[in-house]
Amino acid sequence: MRYRSYGRLSMKVSEIGFGAWQLGNQMDWTPMSDSDAIHLVNTAYEQGCNFFDTAPGYGRGNSERLLGEALVGFRDKVVINTKVGHTAEGQADFSQDGIRKSVESSLKRLQTNFLDSVLLHNPPREFLRGDSPQMLTLQRLQDEGMIHAYGASVDSAQDMFTVLQTSGSSILEVLFNIFHQETEIAFAQAEKQSVGLIIKVPLDSGWLSGRHNATSRFSGVRNRWNEEVIKRRAALVEQIRYVEDDDTTMTQAALRFILAHSAVSTVIPGSKNIAQWKENASASERDMPQEMVKGLHNFWDVNVRNDPLPW
Repeated sequence: MRYRSYGRLSMKVSEIGFGAWQLGNQMDWTPMSDSDAIHLVNTAYEQGCNFFDTAPGYGRGNSERLLGEALVGFRDKVVINTKVGHTAEGQADFSQDGIRKSVESSLKRLQTNFLDSVLLHNPPREFLRGDSPQMLTLQRLQDEGMIHAYGASVDSAQDMFTVLQTSGSSILEVLFNIFHQETEIAFAQAEKQSVGLIIKVPLDSGWLSGRHNATSRFSGVRNRWNEEVIKRRAALVEQIRYVEDDDTTMTQAALRFILAHSAVSTVIPGSKNIAQWKENASASERDMPQEMVKGLHNFWDVNVRNDPLPW
């Protein structure tokens, strides 16, 4: 596993992080026992992962709870990122009191007395400005030592630029993958300002694993795609099958494409079992050739830039 700078924090983070949305999340993922979840987290840590991303709303607080149980023995050796704005009870609350209460609740579930970073969880755009009550509250929590860094989880370059240009944020979690490259135009600015970038949805909710096709059907949160969207995604996947070979899966290639961008701190694919975690982690073993990176940029320019895929 290789490691990269994480904003302005001193500890470096593993290139492949651990997206913990699936832990204790019976609604959106295949059910996983608590013991299996803890074993999965421990395995990831033992194999070099030191970055864990969660949120109160993942599994109604269960993701944070399970991470807390799994990481309690080596809290000082890992970086934990969580979020505010969507509560463990399933409510949206970006109020100043709500943010503080959310952080306090996360500290308890995660069994820690500080959080490495806390992000506004896909908030309304007006909350992203540095002078918003939401950002000012996070700054106060940082001043008090409850959190060490803050920022926002966003989906567009416009939102990234708002945070970068108006706030003291040092962390951004952004949507970026082979099919969603629009946010890359803000990467240089983030790198210039030493703002760490966490890359979410790196496998396009599973499509960039190469395991789905035009006949695939989905349940849970992924049932948002209609038949037309499924067929288009399947056709796009077939166009980039060339990234696979005897030694490289599409999952590995998709993660290596993201890691080819120096502004990126860490990538947070989800893993529902140890085999998936190992496949994700192995992406850190090799770089993607620059010619292939350029080819995938061109693929997006031609096929997606002017007709973006719905998330």
